[in-house]
Amino acid sequence: MNENLFASFIAPTILGLPAAVLIILFPPLLIPTSKYLINNRLITTQQWLIKLTSKQMMAMHNTKGRTWSLMLVSLIIFIAATNLLGLLPHSFTPTTQLSMNLAMAIPLWAGAVIMGFRSKIKNALAHFLPQGTPTPLIPMLVIIETISLLIQPMALAVRLTANITAGHLLMHLIGSATLAMSTINLPSTLIIFTILILLTILEIAVALIQAYVFTLLVSLYLHDNT
Repeated sequence: MNENLFASFIAPTILGLPAAVLIILFPPLLIPTSKYLINNRLITTQQWLIKLTSKQMMAMHNTKGRTWSLMLVSLIIFIAATNLLGLLPHSFTPTTQLSMNLAMAIPLWAGAVIMGFRSKIKNALAHFLPQGTPTPLIPMLVIIETISLLIQPMALAVRLTANITAGHLLMHLIGSATLAMSTINLPSTLIIFTILILLTILEIAVALIQAYVFTLLVSLYLHDNT
């Protein structure tokens, strides 16, 4: 019970060297691949899920936006795999680090915005000033729209960080309570342990949903600029 509550969020090191890079590179190694003409059920299910996800995200895009399909599918797979691996005991979840989430959000957002200014400069600038705005409110609305545009990558990163971190903290607290109550009251321990199992199932769903939400918002930013 005296363990630091935030110890699991500290970036691990190996012989004094940061191991975060190795952890980030590990999830892609778990994605199964096939060298055979006929795939097994696991590969077939994986390909069906990827096709379903990409079809749903790319349906609203034009030809230029669909060139991002490989990047967006890779992004959702990476975030989902990282979030799920972080639920394992004594593991580290890179997506609980705001710096990493910003490193994913800022380049994708910037690429979408730059593409919008290059291909549709008039439409991109029109977002800063809604049609029919009274003249005295024009400077204020331009400032507000500019701030709302610049805050988009921060909102992406903070949303993912907060949801994953909150779930891990709650699981840690309930797990510690279960361990502490095991020597005091067995019926209460069983109730708390049941809550922990239900929370774990919820966190698995949250890990997948947050990966989808992050990628979907990037896809929407791309749609607005293509």
